Amino acid sequence: MSARLFPHGLAGVIFDCDGVLLDSRESNAIFYNKVLSVFGLPPMTPEQEEYCFMATAGQALRHIVPPDLHHRIEEVVSRDVVYDRDIVPLLRLQEGFRPFADDLRARGVRMAVHTNRRLHGIQRVLDIFALPSYFDPVVAADTAAPKPSPEGAQRICAAWGCNPADVLFVGDSEHDKTTAEGAGVVFAAFTTGPLRGRITAADFAALHAALADALPRKAGR
Repeated sequence: MSARLFPHGLAGVIFDCDGVLLDSRESNAIFYNKVLSVFGLPPMTPEQEEYCFMATAGQALRHIVPPDLHHRIEEVVSRDVVYDRDIVPLLRLQEGFRPFADDLRARGVRMAVHTNRRLHGIQRVLDIFALPSYFDPVVAADTAAPKPSPEGAQRICAAWGCNPADVLFVGDSEHDKTTAEGAGVVFAAFTTGPLRGRITAADFAALHAALADALPRKAGR
């Protein structure tokens, strides 16, 4: 299947962060619910949780906090619920990511990150897990138009000098899918849910198997 999707071979892979690089849905929900608790508000509804997982932090907070309290958001997240202090220690690297990325690197496949986190936040995450050397470029919500805009994916393809059709975007949300399709890159749905892409994989082992026919040979083989 992958040979038909990538007739010239797979040149690069763009990764979403939350839900793909990181197993972070639970920790993100804890963050937003802690903020709501400070405001004396009930926990997020399932619909709010889904929105917040795709949106930028600013968009998410403005979505779940009533407008008359927006002026207090900055105070709450800088004093009462501090993401780096309270949530970052809860983050976990997605199982199977590192061997998958190591194999791509050994085959000369480029890798990038495109996230709706801000640049400071994603760089902090990459540093914690010793991942900066894997990704170039790193595109964040404050360095390109946030997803679902295709701008970030287009910038990555341009930086690589790659035909978008030779690039894969691995994501777990409709925003990721819209971004990939808008940029003309192949979308892989990384999920056990209803989201579907031209490739759909529940984990990195399944994704690797789906890409087997398109992966370049390792150097020296």
